[in-house]
Amino acid sequence: MICVSRFMLLIGFFLSSVAALADDAPLIIPTSHQCSLERINSEPKQAFEECLTFAQLGYADAQFVLGEYWYQGQHAPRDYQQALKWFEQASVQGHAIAQLRLGTMFYRGEGVPANSIQAYIVLKMSAINGSDEALDRADQVALQMQRHELEVGNQVLAQIFRSYLLELSSETYTP
Repeated sequence: MICVSRFMLLIGFFLSSVAALADDAPLIIPTSHQCSLERINSEPKQAFEECLTFAQLGYADAQFVLGEYWYQGQHAPRDYQQALKWFEQASVQGHAIAQLRLGTMFYRGEGVPANSIQAYIVLKMSAINGSDEALDRADQVALQMQRHELEVGNQVLAQIFRSYLLELSSETYTP
């Protein structure tokens, strides 16, 4: 069964994607301050601290990099709980690759109990946000799900899209 907090996370994916589309001035990190795993390889302590700062300020790319940092466990012991935390934060902002990683973690039971329904939903959201790999993975997960599990997943996705359409129809646009 989908726990309430994870369900709210999915609603957050949806609402933040709407908000991201509506923003005229997206937040941009200057190239010199972008955090990346490559930079962490070359300047581990300073780069990690900068990534952490940007992630805490809400930059989805920095949150994703921290999720990868903890998930891969190359510079510190692997920590699925930290990876999950940062992937969730980036996912709520519509970061497709973070959603792909999160869906994979749900499917494999990495840091959370395995849950095919949650995996399917998050992978579908990732696909909607542009990840072709997530679309393929969602199809693979669907093939292994029971019919009633797939129905639940599709009902949740339908509710998310209904909410999205209602929000779009209630917005007033000014040219």
